[in-house]
Amino acid sequence: MSATSHQQHRRRRTYALIATAAGLATVGALAAALPATASADERSDKGGHGHQHSRYQDVQLLSFNDLHGNLEPPAGSSGRVTELQADGTTKTIDAGGVEYLATHLRQAREGEKYSITAAGGDMVGASPLISGLFHDEPTIEALNKLDLDVTSVGNHEFDEGAKELARLQNGGCHPKDGCYADKKFKGADFPYLAANVLDEKTGKPILKPYWVWKKRDVKVGFIGVTLEDTPGVVSAEGVKGLKFKDEVETINKYAKVLQRQGVKSIVALIHEGGAPASASYNYDCEAPGAGDGVSGPIVDIAKNITPQVDALVTGHTHAAYVCSIDDPSGKPRMVTSAASFGRLYTDTTLTYDRYTGDIARTAVKSANRVVTRDVPKAPDMTGLISKWNTLAAPIGNRAIGYISADIPSAGTESPLGDLIADAQLAYGKELDPEADLALMNPGGIRAPLTFAAKGAEGDGVVTYAEGFTVQPFSNTVNLQDLTGAQLIQVLKEQVSGTNAASPKVLQISSGLTYTLDLTKSGADRVVTDSIKLNGEAINPTATYRVATNNFLAGGGDGFPTLGQGTNDLVGTDDLTVLEKFLTANSSATNPIAPPAANRITVVQ
Repeated sequence: MSATSHQQHRRRRTYALIATAAGLATVGALAAALPATASADERSDKGGHGHQHSRYQDVQLLSFNDLHGNLEPPAGSSGRVTELQADGTTKTIDAGGVEYLATHLRQAREGEKYSITAAGGDMVGASPLISGLFHDEPTIEALNKLDLDVTSVGNHEFDEGAKELARLQNGGCHPKDGCYADKKFKGADFPYLAANVLDEKTGKPILKPYWVWKKRDVKVGFIGVTLEDTPGVVSAEGVKGLKFKDEVETINKYAKVLQRQGVKSIVALIHEGGAPASASYNYDCEAPGAGDGVSGPIVDIAKNITPQVDALVTGHTHAAYVCSIDDPSGKPRMVTSAASFGRLYTDTTLTYDRYTGDIARTAVKSANRVVTRDVPKAPDMTGLISKWNTLAAPIGNRAIGYISADIPSAGTESPLGDLIADAQLAYGKELDPEADLALMNPGGIRAPLTFAAKGAEGDGVVTYAEGFTVQPFSNTVNLQDLTGAQLIQVLKEQVSGTNAASPKVLQISSGLTYTLDLTKSGADRVVTDSIKLNGEAINPTATYRVATNNFLAGGGDGFPTLGQGTNDLVGTDDLTVLEKFLTANSSATNPIAPPAANRITVVQ
């Protein structure tokens, strides 16, 4: 399967910065006060239960996104967030793990009579071994215990296809692997919303398009969508028989449906996002101007969603932001995202007006909060992790290699990206000695390899579980022929076409070098004359044997030219390829050192 596509956009209004304590984050407020017209008499009415209700009711909305089955604290940089300090410096904070997420959410709900917990998709898929090995049943179990009320689908919910998604929703044992525990898998006790995912035959949504939360006289509707381009970031098999519709049109359609049902307060859960101007989770999104702190697809989406929708919970880009962006009527509306892997959650206050049944948007407040690891672990989550780890241990604890230091997965070209590309080229040469190079999509690399022991295996030991966390998709490593001209075009597609706004720089095997000039725009950012293989310029008319995973070989992630390769040869899965490489090239006494990541020369 694929990788999360990482994208971007921009715009509007009042929002304050509170940056210091690890638990506090950017606080966005669409104004300080409720409507001035609300008199003391107006502020109370009969609630229908024989007692007085004030006109305005604060509703707590806790939200997160892109958990990706990270039940245990994520390793390395994947388990940290960057916090902006009052003096302008930054510091990193260890974050994430459902034992801590559960505690933080439960503490946040204390004393809140009206509280909803919602998510923005990619709860499962591309998961570490503890969840991925069991088709993400452990994560659904954990989300049930977290008291998640509702989530949208994300692209990764389709990694194993619509039937498997339906099983996660409705329960039942896996059709091939059967039941894992004593009891039959019950499925999610929260609704997955898929308003813009239609069955090609019936033309109807494959799951509920919307859901309404109710408590006494307060009603809040939720509409859930995933990005329209889900087929571009998921393998063809995963989206077979499905049609993905425009996010804005779909949300606007169901907002009308909810309005007709008397539901005036509406939140959109959108698995699409933006790129913030800062990597700090608590940066001021309104500096230098309202909404200027975020760019990417979510901005145009937010600008066009009907004003009937009161707030947008977003995801997909694994970024952290709390921004206000003007709706089509020019009124500011809160748009939030809580990074990924359970490292943050967003705490939003929606002020419900009982007179109108709508949210008083002038009073919406929102803040991203860190899931710190300095709180007590939730015992029920510790028990859940222990149960599934016991089942996974015989497979996961096996050593597959040795490293001398952390091998990071972040950056335009990452050391781990180089290592994986080298592994795929080595395997490609096993399949065909004529193999020339390998290309790896960055979104398919889900975590770094860390030197510190995760369990009892010892420092520097890479376990099967750690390898699984890095490459969880079960992609096959394939060979195909490309002409030199096609190879050059592939490299240009990293920074043009659908990847123009948010480049997807492929990780490349040893021997391939080129210059990426980010001062230029579009395809020109790849300097054609600089592209060389083993020191020689690429010959446009020559044929090159290229190793890629099957997702890329099918043209995924915005690389249509890779879908035009010929003379295909399908190999084994990518994790097996990584294991073979680590086993052959490392030992306890001679571990692998992190590659230098110097194959791409970046000009900025």
